[in-house]
Amino acid sequence: MAKRIGIENSLAVAEAVKLARAEVIAAYPITPQTHIVEELSQIVANGELEAEFIPVESEHSAMSAAIGASAAGARVYTATASQGLALMHEILFIASSLRLPIVMTVANRSLSGPISIWNDHSDVMAERDMGWIQVFGENGQEVFDLTIMAFRIAEDKRVLLPVAVNMDGFILTHMIESIEIEEQEKIDKFLPPYKPVLRLDPAHPISMGPVGVPEIYAEAKKQQEVALLESKAVIKEVFKEWAEQFGRAYNLIETNGPEQAEVVFITMGSLGETVMSALDLINVQGDKARQVRIRLWRPFPEEELLAALEGAKKVIVIDRAVSFGTSYGPVAGEIRSMLYKLKEQPEVYNFICGLGGRDVTRQEFKQMYELAEQGQYKDKYLIWGVREND
Repeated sequence: MAKRIGIENSLAVAEAVKLARAEVIAAYPITPQTHIVEELSQIVANGELEAEFIPVESEHSAMSAAIGASAAGARVYTATASQGLALMHEILFIASSLRLPIVMTVANRSLSGPISIWNDHSDVMAERDMGWIQVFGENGQEVFDLTIMAFRIAEDKRVLLPVAVNMDGFILTHMIESIEIEEQEKIDKFLPPYKPVLRLDPAHPISMGPVGVPEIYAEAKKQQEVALLESKAVIKEVFKEWAEQFGRAYNLIETNGPEQAEVVFITMGSLGETVMSALDLINVQGDKARQVRIRLWRPFPEEELLAALEGAKKVIVIDRAVSFGTSYGPVAGEIRSMLYKLKEQPEVYNFICGLGGRDVTRQEFKQMYELAEQGQYKDKYLIWGVREND
């Protein structure tokens, strides 16, 4: 049976990687990701996991080593955050273009400057077009489960793409929660050993990543895009199988609150749970608001979101990053661009919250609801909590 324990979420991620029997771990420490790879280095050193732990000199090297190991046929894991993810930038596109099933935890943290070690989503939003499958967890149990499922999704022969599992820095990484740690035997049944389709082998030489001349480059990008879009069906399958085997259900998007409510909050990441609590304040005097929580960020779950937003009059999108020089945050921009497909298009209100780790309370989400009800900030964004005289 699964064992429920109180554990720091970062250590729970390390346990998930151990249960997944990762064979190569290449990482460089960066706050707030460090506890994950520190724990994994200890697990490997103690002989609890038969794996190669590669302590590299930078995140650029970490992803380079991960690509080399994955191309050689190993099950590979890495983790990073913020400037570390930015330093990987060049190599992230190679991992997805080569169709390598690497799994990476991103402990979401603000990008400099000014220097900030606290949480928002500016790091992953700067990399949203890297060609990776990208999912978000709202709590420690979800991140634990999603980490194991990520290996299964990535390594499916119909997918063969890297997966980034996002967890909010400090808010989740350093929080101690009650987590169900599954048995190794059950995980082995769910996640069999990785069998690569193509790998670097001196006995059977192949080339990976050669020059793409203009006559083939567009076709290569097309097949990569098709693979990412079609991975959505596999993700659904894996979520369903996980629910059947372990009893915890996941969907591409999650909904809660009264279905008939015409105001909809859209959230992604740990603030979604605060908004859930805020609905209790908002709906005291009737069914006024509901919520849609995005779990799958790439490929973007447009079909599921459109279905969930049917009947909405106002949509309040909570962003955790600024998309500089545009009229919306990155999530709101995606939502707004698809709403023309609805017969009745709702008004969009975009609040960019929690930048640099600033707290956002459920009372403040109630205030956002009230502003939307009054029609303030319609079709524009507001960076929440800015002190105008500072």
